[in-house]
Amino acid sequence: MNMSEHQRRAYLEAMGIDVWVPRGQDDIEPDIEVPEVRAGGLDWQALRDCVAGCTRCELHAGRTQTVFGVGDPDADWMIIGEAPGAEEDRRGEPFVGRAGHLLDEMLRTVGLSRDSVFIANILKCRPPNNRDPKVDEVAACRAYLERQIELVAPKIIIAVGRVAAQNLLGTDAPVGRLRGKRHLLGEVPLIVTYHPAYLLRSPSQKRKSWDDLCLARSVVRELHA
Repeated sequence: MNMSEHQRRAYLEAMGIDVWVPRGQDDIEPDIEVPEVRAGGLDWQALRDCVAGCTRCELHAGRTQTVFGVGDPDADWMIIGEAPGAEEDRRGEPFVGRAGHLLDEMLRTVGLSRDSVFIANILKCRPPNNRDPKVDEVAACRAYLERQIELVAPKIIIAVGRVAAQNLLGTDAPVGRLRGKRHLLGEVPLIVTYHPAYLLRSPSQKRKSWDDLCLARSVVRELHA
């Protein structure tokens, strides 16, 4: 069974809302061996230490440092991107540089700041040459991200960019088909939007990302009502 078949199997539809069901180790292709990690039950510091010392995939050999995540550990909003780039690898913080500045501006338009949300990535280590994450690399980091989501317990998740959206929702659909609607990650509402790096190349799409954040804001307000 190839990757897209695994993803489609996990991508369910119920009452018009796309629902992603987390996949366990049994769903990983048989030729991919990922050492088991028990992240469940770890507190923030223990999880951070576990990530910092991780050698579960080949990416650890080329990193400067892991990029754990930043922000409010009790945030209502959780932003999930793809993987660290070169600057993130140097600084140990997700979404820095021009794309990070644009993300900060996007958050400000809906009354948020970098400090008021929690920002993490699918991967905690930088892939060489900023290539897309491999299946085994995503699998190796999955437990860390799932535990981060459990600890934050966000009211909403924003999947930023194609790689994050496809891996979280278990689909190969493009961002253009995934954005503009409410999905569920377990029981947490999830909104897909474009990556800031893409918006820097295609500024005409910024209005769509604004609409996505407004949709997310309306979902959070519904939950608080």
